Amino acid sequence: MNVTTDPARVRLRLGVTGVVQGVGFRPFVYALARELGLAGQVSNCADGVLAEVEGDPSAVAVFQQRIAAEAPALAVVTGVHATTVPARGGTDFRILESTGGPGRTLVSPDLATCPDCLAEFRDPRDRRFRYPFISCTNCGPRFTMVTGLPYDRPATTMAGFPLCAACSREYGDPSDRRFHAQSTACPVCGPRLQLTRAGHGPSYAEAALTAAQELLRSGAILAVKGLGGFHLACDAGNETAVATLRHRKDRGNKPFAVMASGVGTVRAIAEVNDAERELLTGRRRPIVLLRKRAGSCVADSVAPGNPDLGVMLPYTPLHHLLFESTGPAVLVMTSGNLAGEPIVTGDDDALTRLDGLVDAWLGHDRPIQVPCDDSVIRIVDGTELPIRRSRGYAPLPIDLRRPVRPALALGGDLKNTFCLADGGYAWLSGHVGDLDSLATIDALERAEQHLEMLSGVRPELLITDNHPSYRSRQWALRKAGGRPVVGVQHHHAHLASVMTENGYDDEQPVIGFAFDGTGYGADGAVWGGEVLLATYSGFERYAHLRYVQLPGGDAGVRNPCRMALSHLRAAGLPWDPRLPAVAACSDEERELLAAQLDRNLACAPTSSMGRLFDAVSALAGVCQRVGYEAQAAIELEGRAVKASGQYDFACNGSDIDPGPLLAAVCRDVLDGVPASIVSTRFHRAVADLIVAVAADVRNRTQLNTVAVSGGVFVNQLLLSATCRALARADFAVLRPRRVPPTDAGLALGQLAVAAGTHKEGHHVSRGTRTSEGDPGAGRNPDGHRGLRRSPEGSVSGVPA
Repeated sequence: MNVTTDPARVRLRLGVTGVVQGVGFRPFVYALARELGLAGQVSNCADGVLAEVEGDPSAVAVFQQRIAAEAPALAVVTGVHATTVPARGGTDFRILESTGGPGRTLVSPDLATCPDCLAEFRDPRDRRFRYPFISCTNCGPRFTMVTGLPYDRPATTMAGFPLCAACSREYGDPSDRRFHAQSTACPVCGPRLQLTRAGHGPSYAEAALTAAQELLRSGAILAVKGLGGFHLACDAGNETAVATLRHRKDRGNKPFAVMASGVGTVRAIAEVNDAERELLTGRRRPIVLLRKRAGSCVADSVAPGNPDLGVMLPYTPLHHLLFESTGPAVLVMTSGNLAGEPIVTGDDDALTRLDGLVDAWLGHDRPIQVPCDDSVIRIVDGTELPIRRSRGYAPLPIDLRRPVRPALALGGDLKNTFCLADGGYAWLSGHVGDLDSLATIDALERAEQHLEMLSGVRPELLITDNHPSYRSRQWALRKAGGRPVVGVQHHHAHLASVMTENGYDDEQPVIGFAFDGTGYGADGAVWGGEVLLATYSGFERYAHLRYVQLPGGDAGVRNPCRMALSHLRAAGLPWDPRLPAVAACSDEERELLAAQLDRNLACAPTSSMGRLFDAVSALAGVCQRVGYEAQAAIELEGRAVKASGQYDFACNGSDIDPGPLLAAVCRDVLDGVPASIVSTRFHRAVADLIVAVAADVRNRTQLNTVAVSGGVFVNQLLLSATCRALARADFAVLRPRRVPPTDAGLALGQLAVAAGTHKEGHHVSRGTRTSEGDPGAGRNPDGHRGLRRSPEGSVSGVPA
């Protein structure tokens, strides 16, 4: 090498942070340096990528400008930190071995098979023709196969697959798109497909695939190993197969997701707009909630009583192979687990835990390091509304406007996700599940350890929901090891989550509407219909739905007809036997319920908006008993049509009384008004309520930013109508876009509240209504607190 000490040369060291490992960043740096005639080196390190370039000062300056601006498509550059170092001379540029040690980098999510790989996969002349595990730097597993950092093959679950000579040449060639692609392999050196079924010996590769295709055609149920765990698969058009799967999995009426062979098939089974098509075909490939088409090839039992269908497209080569035969064009693809348990990831574990659910197992020998369920997204007004943020999204962090101390937030017990954060980033985990089994709690612990390793966060603080009986809180107390454990009020966390994802950094409170099914209130009641004036450091409970008795706790939730009767009793309305909710209860059930409510036996006061949705659904005759969470509300939303007319709440002081609304619903039902019109009028009333209360707050406080969160806002009709109406009324609106509004987003809000405000021994966000001593403040002469209806009628925008 010709060493030179030209004084005109400069050498710059650049530390690049972000998603820069496993996305082709080092070959990009190599090519850019060669193009500009620069010497130097590049390597992965524990914090990202470290590059040094040396040469003419103007060329070095251009390199510094272009390294972030022209980064590979999959890269996310969050910082470039440059320092001048002594020149060394030389003319070559090298890609060095990675350096380890403690640090932090951002690992890419798992990504769908890219077009280049699919072209090779379909080319009979290519050596990876029909290979079920084809991938490159631009696609394939990432997050679910990382075992350590830096992100190199020895620190992945591909470490046990030594590269053959051909793959090794590609892996070492900076000009090849498989340069340091850690998942790269071929039929000679890579993972192998295997089919296992009772009474038969194992079959491999093409024989395994052929047998699997034949089983699906014949109506069998298969366990199919994917990127982040097993799916349970069957022909979505076969009523018998779907019913058998539903029975074996103890699924009740909960909808199944389906995978369609292509966009044309999706259009045949569901309505798809441009934003939904783009999401379906993108590299993340989530399940997208679409409106079902009547009379399609999909069996009614796939999503009984539900207007929507969760649809995804193939995202692994194996998925594409399953659709290559003359078999089903649509497959049920539901998480491979028993009800209440986490998704199965290991082949041996699948043979045990999925025995009795499936007829055969289609697996392979590439281990899955951490489970990762499919993400679930719906499009509302052209914008993503996450319902489950997992594969394709995790573990990318959420950027924080306000730096926080190293902390772990545990979320809630339903739809659990957790969140690690330090400084300006928060890492929200993939979907863990409901913490009602030891297996799920064990999965939480393993996932937390894995994300700690990836993020480099070592929590000094643990944060939980305030509910004293939550398993997530109990887990934190057991694992604290002397670290403080802080509780955050449930609905404050909901609002802080949507504030954080929207980058809200104002000192002024938001006008927050936290509507959900249940959350532990600051007064010990079950909250869920809350209007909070919230900052990150605290909140004032401005208003809430009037308390009503929740009879029997979970029994009241499972039986919307009982919740309807409780609401009627609280509103002073009779239990007219002509009302569907009353008729759904037997004489004995009504007698027991009346005694329970009269004596306040096993009843909890609740202000839940979710339970009000249940009650209206039951009164309208839509849903009396539920088999899965939010079923009554989902089916009520699905009935809505364009219709005129409206219902009204009464607002007195901090009390939002649904009594007048319930009376109007009962009148409509008894007059024979269809459930579809009742649904529309009810949704319009809730949206109108939000706008009216927000306007009242603005008149009294000059606050103008509204935040909406909580599981009720998964409702597409309500979220759209509310946001449109608030925008027309000139409010700034914070709505969920990147993080679920359900309990799956709680952890981010807990983190935002507690990690920046914590003082040891203090339970944050136990807010109170500061103006409660003056309940008449701001009232109109008719007793309503500034909430008179606009003379134009509905302000919500629910279709009329």
